[in-house]
Amino acid sequence: MEKQKNLIKIFEYALNQEETGLSFFTASIERMGIGSAVTAFKQLVREEQSHIVFITQILDQLRGGDVALGNSAAVPEFPNLDFFDKRAEAEFLEQCVQGSMIPDVTVFNTAWLIEKDLSEFYSNMAKRTDGKAAEALNMLARWEMQHERFFKRFRDKLSEQYANMPWGG
Repeated sequence: MEKQKNLIKIFEYALNQEETGLSFFTASIERMGIGSAVTAFKQLVREEQSHIVFITQILDQLRGGDVALGNSAAVPEFPNLDFFDKRAEAEFLEQCVQGSMIPDVTVFNTAWLIEKDLSEFYSNMAKRTDGKAAEALNMLARWEMQHERFFKRFRDKLSEQYANMPWGG
């Protein structure tokens, strides 16, 4: 019974964090004016919604007394997170620089921190559990690591672009 309560708390925290991330990504879409970035964030919103559904299913099972997390938890399929092809990526970065979109660096940095925090949380909790719960947490960690890499790549590229801009006379 104690194991079940602990798992419920872990997945409730995870659900709360996913919902917080979803809110941030949704709000960020409204702030960003570049099509490629908006498209990427919309894809992430759909994925975060899938994470929420997945975690909710796990919580339903746990609250129903399934400590082992049987095979009934549906595992969502996620596409490769290569949101931008090379041309779109170059255009996106060029538009960011031309539009002097410094707030977007902050958005990408915050998104990276959210995803990094989640991937670390899932990885750490997977080490403290076993069985299907550990499998689910490891799966969530891998998904969040993909998001983390995506945001870090763009945060780093945008930061580099801005650092190398001629800033004055």
